[in-house]
Amino acid sequence: MNEEANHTVTIDSAGNRMTGEKNYRLHLPSDIPASNFWSVIVYCNETRLMIHTDQSWPSVYSSCKKLLVNQDGSVDVWFGPDAPAGKENNWIQTIPGKGWNMILRLYDPLESWLNKTWMPGKIEEVM
Repeated sequence: MNEEANHTVTIDSAGNRMTGEKNYRLHLPSDIPASNFWSVIVYCNETRLMIHTDQSWPSVYSSCKKLLVNQDGSVDVWFGPDAPAGKENNWIQTIPGKGWNMILRLYDPLESWLNKTWMPGKIEEVM
């Protein structure tokens, strides 16, 4: 089985479009429902292509050996122009002045995704 489920986010928890000069956090509750792997990728609103920054790949993904997993098994993904201290492995760089959106991809999604008993958190602006 090689199925993929996508969850696209274009606005933050306050209903505003995300912009590159601000900092945000996405909380993924424990037991992320992907039997293969999952990824979070950032795209530029203007070009609809993956955002181009100093990072080699604008994503955080489950198969990364340095992924920071919380004690309860949840994962926080950070977005912004600069990495939060100690959270660099779960950070995706954004570009000030540029709007962006995010896609969560679940490869071989599990039943909890299909029946909507598991849902990702909303992207929240953080200071």
